[in-house]
Amino acid sequence: MPGLSVIIPVRNGGPRLADCLAALVPGAVDGLLRQVVVVDGGSTDASVSLARDMGADVIETAPGRGAQLAAGVSGARHDWLLLLHADTVLDDGWVEAVRSHIDAHGPGRAGWFRLAFDEGGGPARRVAGLANWRAATSGLPYGDQGLVVHRSLLADVGGVRPLPLMEDVDLVRRIGRRRLAPLDAVAETSAAKYRARGWWLVPARNLLLLVLFFCGVPPERLARLYR
Repeated sequence: MPGLSVIIPVRNGGPRLADCLAALVPGAVDGLLRQVVVVDGGSTDASVSLARDMGADVIETAPGRGAQLAAGVSGARHDWLLLLHADTVLDDGWVEAVRSHIDAHGPGRAGWFRLAFDEGGGPARRVAGLANWRAATSGLPYGDQGLVVHRSLLADVGGVRPLPLMEDVDLVRRIGRRRLAPLDAVAETSAAKYRARGWWLVPARNLLLLVLFFCGVPPERLARLYR
């Protein structure tokens, strides 16, 4: 039976982290999920104590999602890895979807979840639909869609690079479209930044950053623009 380690970078995850961790419980009951690694990047809230109370292994590092993910991979004990954002909650079908992916593809392909938001309405459905279309047609799922990947495939492409931004795009580009497959389950992510900044502005900014990244602008500069 394959073993799965879930790696969650966090910084001030708040209540959403609790929901993220709670949604993983069916995987532990099933026997697929063997370890949860929460990599904290300097939280000032109760994220660390919450993670420990819920049974996760905690690694504390400097902030930066790429570096945090890389640290989590180093601390993972199992061959199958799920890279997951702290504000993302997997739906009830995630265990069966991951098992089906492992059985169908083995270690040679990584898998991503369909994106949804914790908010209804047309703008949320539109942005999620475009994200899922982008992932399916261009092989560019973002980090908030999660990524199931075997340790050997991750090693073959050079692992997670400690980038301050675009670490998710960088990784899936190196994996390549032919080695990515959709999972038949949903990852529901927080719409907080869209509610705060607008359902048009956030996607437009993300698209601009993606284009600049493809044009060779260093991730360090992009991170300053992102803030």
